[in-house]
Amino acid sequence: MGMPVSQFVRNEDRAPINVFVVSSNLKVRETLQGKLVLPRWNVIEAGSGAGALEVLRKHGADDGVLVLDPMLPDLDPGEFHGMIKTRFPNTQVVTLNARTGQLLIGSASPTPVSKWLMDLVNVVGGTGAGTYGGFERETSPSVRTERNNLRGMIGDSALMRRAYELTRMVALRDTTVLVTGESGTGKDLVAQEIHLISPRRKQPFVVVNCSAIPESLLEAELFGYTKGAFTGAVQSRIGRIHAAHGGTLFLDEIGDMPLSLQGKLLRFLEQGEVQRLGGNDNLRVDVRVVAATNAKLKDLIHKQQFRDDLYYRLSVFPIHLPPLRDRMNDLDDLAAEFITRFAPGKTLSHEALQILASHDWPGNVRELRNVIERATILVGLERDIKPEHIFL
Repeated sequence: MGMPVSQFVRNEDRAPINVFVVSSNLKVRETLQGKLVLPRWNVIEAGSGAGALEVLRKHGADDGVLVLDPMLPDLDPGEFHGMIKTRFPNTQVVTLNARTGQLLIGSASPTPVSKWLMDLVNVVGGTGAGTYGGFERETSPSVRTERNNLRGMIGDSALMRRAYELTRMVALRDTTVLVTGESGTGKDLVAQEIHLISPRRKQPFVVVNCSAIPESLLEAELFGYTKGAFTGAVQSRIGRIHAAHGGTLFLDEIGDMPLSLQGKLLRFLEQGEVQRLGGNDNLRVDVRVVAATNAKLKDLIHKQQFRDDLYYRLSVFPIHLPPLRDRMNDLDDLAAEFITRFAPGKTLSHEALQILASHDWPGNVRELRNVIERATILVGLERDIKPEHIFL
């Protein structure tokens, strides 16, 4: 995952090390400029992603480090990281959490981390932990209040704040929502929050996991059935769509819905009616639909495994949740929350945090939660969670 150590070996007698500080927050840039001084460090500032690419091109970055505040005004952090890796492969990127002051050496770090890079962390933080109290963002109290997390969700990165904003905007309407994102990113939490802050919050919230119910039973579960509709149907029963009347129906893993059922679901979405198996009557229902998937539905459409008309009907208002690797500045907050949840009073050592920061997290927040839960057990009576307690 890391680059060869030789690329980061530094002759201490050479010229100052270039430190490219990229942040839209002037106070962040000024504070780091005051800490990282000549003759060891040469700070070059940029207030945006585009500005950072320009100064990297102008000054050269083969032997420097980029301190990135991911809350960029013009570029997605994940996209920016990709550009840096492609255009300036020898540049070390260190992620800055401007709220906590934590520097995280990410997955592109050399192994072991070079001495001068650890020196940078120590100088910025004044301690081995690399923390210095954080910075106050240049936003009004009303803006900060507006950016509060959704219930059950943690993270203050730009990508997550955008997801929070979209969730609150659409919750007050009856618009159909499609939540996308990899497994473990918290799609179910967004669906719950949409319901809980909507006018329908006092009505049912009904969940249907389309991948967990066998295809032969899914239609009956969704639409209900009449007595005698099939062997074993000894009495009539309403389906889960009807059970959600007045409230919200959450269709999780919608990408796994059998193609044979998609047309009937589309008819319900278009007309607001359901017809039970074995019945002839159309039952009128008032249901708000939120769907979620970790699948790429457009790829499934291309493979003729998902109806394009159903996709467009579901994705009236899409909300995408980023993978954890694209919002690594949220990692320390997430880890701290899980530690508090599983073992109040325990703390995460800097070395353990660096191990977490070097991982790509294919299982996302769910994987992190499991790793922390396991670590809080392995730490025993000790106070600090150390590298030997972290298993990835």
